Amino acid sequence: MSERSVFLNLSPLDHRYYLSNKSAFDELARYLSEDAVINYTAKVEEALLLSHIDELYRGDPERKKAVAGISNKISPADVYAEEEKTQHNIRALVNVIKRYVPENLQHLVHLGATSVDILDTASSLRCRDAVRRVIIPLLIDIEELLIRISREEADTSQVGRTHGQHAVPITFGFALSEYVSRLGKSAIRINTQIQDVRGQLSGAVGAYNATSLLVTDPLGLEKRFLEYLDLKPSDHSTQLVEPEYLLRVLLEINIAFGILANLADDLRNLQRSEIGEVQEAFNKDQVGSSTMPQKRNPWNSEHVKSMWKAFSPRILSFYMDQISEHQRDLTNSASSRFIADYLAGFTAALVRMKKILSNFYVDRKKMEDNVLITGDLVLAEAAYILLSASGETDAHEVIRNITLQCEKNKESLVSAIRSDTRTWDVLTKQLSEKLGIDPDLFFSHPSYYCGRAKEKCLDLCDRFAGEMEHLKKEIP
Repeated sequence: MSERSVFLNLSPLDHRYYLSNKSAFDELARYLSEDAVINYTAKVEEALLLSHIDELYRGDPERKKAVAGISNKISPADVYAEEEKTQHNIRALVNVIKRYVPENLQHLVHLGATSVDILDTASSLRCRDAVRRVIIPLLIDIEELLIRISREEADTSQVGRTHGQHAVPITFGFALSEYVSRLGKSAIRINTQIQDVRGQLSGAVGAYNATSLLVTDPLGLEKRFLEYLDLKPSDHSTQLVEPEYLLRVLLEINIAFGILANLADDLRNLQRSEIGEVQEAFNKDQVGSSTMPQKRNPWNSEHVKSMWKAFSPRILSFYMDQISEHQRDLTNSASSRFIADYLAGFTAALVRMKKILSNFYVDRKKMEDNVLITGDLVLAEAAYILLSASGETDAHEVIRNITLQCEKNKESLVSAIRSDTRTWDVLTKQLSEKLGIDPDLFFSHPSYYCGRAKEKCLDLCDRFAGEMEHLKKEIP
């Protein structure tokens, strides 16, 4: 059979983004591809067979040996060929599995189960393995890169910005530590929630009707079956595992996706020509524009945000998959298949952000220059606070009028304050008491007014570095 060209595939995930994320997507394919769907459903059927042997034949080793590993023999092509006849995916799988099971055990294949017992249990397994073995390690990598850069830039002066305007000084490490905190917490929650996805063996309406005819303790059979797969049973099943277990995982991943997009957007804006404080790596053969040779576009940061725009809205479908009429309908059968696309899109964004942060230039001189673009006006808040702390009841208005004078006369804040002898004397005294420095030094070095930016940055870095070490020990 000739290999199909990836360029004939319809989804960008399967051509453009596969080629740019080949390693990660090949790893994801072990859990999310159609081959994986069939492999995992076969593993679930194998676990059910083993459970029946435990129950009916007291775990007879020879019988268990005869069926162990049959899931590895199942070909997706054979299952699809069988489905052409049955027009039912699980019945097709069952028929193919029976070809590899001794005749005296064939009657046990799929016995007591309904299709979704197998499908939902397999879906939980696949998502759990994809998240814990691919997505969480990437999140840890990004978190550790953010921690490293934040520590390196903990002292690097940067102007804080609100509403796109210069506010008061911070440090670049402090700015990045926001994402250390937000993304770190999200990674931890994803790991906690993915370990709580569930399986089931409760039958056509979830009331254990079929298995009650087979064993005296159908709930015990379900528990034993799921222990083979390292899963717990859903607290209640209709024909479906309660959808909220997986939904909560997907919701937290969507939160992480938004955090990633926010970081990408901040980095993109810091690369604007008029700001120029950071720069993505740009290799010698790379082209920024088809017509403007000088361009160095922040296209990787833009890509992360664009992937978020494409995939984040899909969370609405996952919400809608909560609803199934009575004990089950088929309205989630197509939509739930696209969870794989969503996880792949998120993975692609993670890989790209890791690439950005792995080779990232910080222009410390430009950051320092930008702090001083508005001169010492970024210290107007400090002047107001110190004046107010001295007992001045109208301190904000006093300093606001001085800033208006600065704008009108094109003079510095320190010069305008100096002309107001009373205010100058108060600030001189306050700065001496609070910081042990004189006003001229304070107003010429805005970096003195960074609050606890550095300390907060380093504290968060230390905390989440420890959290990531703990998380690394938890994942397979």
